[in-house]
Amino acid sequence: MSNSLTEKKCLPCEGGVPPLSKIDCEHLLGQLAPEWRLSPDGRELKREWSFKDFYRTMSFVNAVAHVANSEDHHPDLAIGYNYCRLRFSTHAVNGLTENDFICAAKLDRLG
Repeated sequence: MSNSLTEKKCLPCEGGVPPLSKIDCEHLLGQLAPEWRLSPDGRELKREWSFKDFYRTMSFVNAVAHVANSEDHHPDLAIGYNYCRLRFSTHAVNGLTENDFICAAKLDRLG
């Protein structure tokens, strides 16, 4: 599909636009892996991964960093020995934008 999230590029966001509505977020959520969740207020997109050991966790985190830097859109991360919790939110609009879903879709390709 030529309009898929993984084929899009994040656009700069300096604010001045409203965040996506919860309905729009739920629609875009349907294009992601089922492990992604919206926060109750619809302002954050969250997912958690589990790994066998620290090395695999950090390898994943480094891949996340590469995607985030390529898109110039950066998640909040919580990392431990065998887990990574990731949260997207576009701080400039205090909510979610399409950029958050684009990055989430690209992270889905990491496995």
